[in-house]
Amino acid sequence: MSDTIEKIKCLIIGSGPAGYTAAIYAARANMNPVLYQGMQPGGQLTTTNEVENFPGYVDGVTGPEMMIQLQEQSKRFGADIRDGWATKVDFSGDIHKVWINDKIELHCETVIISTGASAKYLGLPSEQHYLNMGGGVSACAVCDGFFYRNQEVVIVGAGDSACEEAHYLSKLCKKVTMLVRSEKFRASKIMEERVRKTENIEILMNHDTVEVLGDGNVVHAIKALNKTSGEVIEIPATGFFVAIGHKPNTDIFKDYITLDETGYIVNTPGTSKTNVEGVFVAGDAADHVYRQAITAAGTGCMAALDAERYLAAKE
Repeated sequence: MSDTIEKIKCLIIGSGPAGYTAAIYAARANMNPVLYQGMQPGGQLTTTNEVENFPGYVDGVTGPEMMIQLQEQSKRFGADIRDGWATKVDFSGDIHKVWINDKIELHCETVIISTGASAKYLGLPSEQHYLNMGGGVSACAVCDGFFYRNQEVVIVGAGDSACEEAHYLSKLCKKVTMLVRSEKFRASKIMEERVRKTENIEILMNHDTVEVLGDGNVVHAIKALNKTSGEVIEIPATGFFVAIGHKPNTDIFKDYITLDETGYIVNTPGTSKTNVEGVFVAGDAADHVYRQAITAAGTGCMAALDAERYLAAKE
């Protein structure tokens, strides 16, 4: 137990569009929200070079710039934005206990979880290089596919999401090469049939990605290994999309919060409520379907309003 305990009316765990939107609404409702930004302040959008599909940004905006603006907007209304991340929770009693960096103990009347989900990557040095450069590697076709109109791209994955993203890219791109790492899809038959019937999608089964090739700034090809023949090929491409899944950042809540089989928080449909009274969820920690900035922001609003109503009912 910490030497000192801080009492908080509304704690928001995690930043990004969900967390910052919750902070804006909670601050305007005089809930004195405290937001801890987490290990990746600003969330996944800080790795996104251009955001063109968020309403209100006529000329687009970079992900980091958008997160700075949301943070400043929440501060303007009095939200207390802090560095640090939650390392342990105890939701067994009426008071919700949260520990920050294993040192600071908080006793909270309400908690909004907006810890998000992290895209899984292959872990190749070249993949990470171009991901960090913003020069051709992405884990979201809906977010970034628009930038590759009439170009050739490669996508790796074998599940429903990979098929859905490949099909989406096929409507924008001249050619989509799909690398499936095993001998069969993990996707449902209907999704597999959809990509197989799409003329500009080429499917290479039993292929591993070896390297993302480029000039140091932008991608120009993908090197892949045919695991059956041993042949190494280079596939011309300006974009490389990784669709091998996401991992929700919810491990510290599993002893108290109901999670689905993949770790996403289960909320009451139509609300942000979890199975623990006074604990709410916003953004990608509960969303394995849409995973967009605009939907995350919407659920951040919902979580703040639900928390406000919860507190009002207790008065």
